[in-house]
Amino acid sequence: MGRIHSHRHGKAHSVRPVAPKAPEYAKKEEVEEAILRYAREGMTPSQIGVRLRDQHAIPLAKPVTGRTITETLAAADLLPEMPEDLASIVKKAVGLQKHLKAHRGDRRNVRSLELIEAKVHRLSSYYKRAGRIPQKWKYKSVIAQLE
Repeated sequence: MGRIHSHRHGKAHSVRPVAPKAPEYAKKEEVEEAILRYAREGMTPSQIGVRLRDQHAIPLAKPVTGRTITETLAAADLLPEMPEDLASIVKKAVGLQKHLKAHRGDRRNVRSLELIEAKVHRLSSYYKRAGRIPQKWKYKSVIAQLE
């Protein structure tokens, strides 16, 4: 699959299991307990998934627990206030703004910042419809730099 704002194809990534079935050694209670423990330590849902995959040999949480990691966190009221993908894109935009302050002639990254901010607006409108962020939430570059 191609990238959204470039002419290049996708990035290298790990491959999901072909047949998502629960490993026989994985117990539902233990997996949910590990998910909640890692969330209390401050890990994001994707970091929790990587930790489950690498240290506990559980490729997917959903076949074991019946719920995704974010659903498990939502049930325990441990979901972060801003969705992980939106937070990372806002962080990326802030980093690019800092770069552009130091390097004002970098026209290519001015365009990149425009594309990133467009993606922030698309994602935020989706999460507003889904009810994950407040309806009054708005991305402003100056406020994002302060956070």
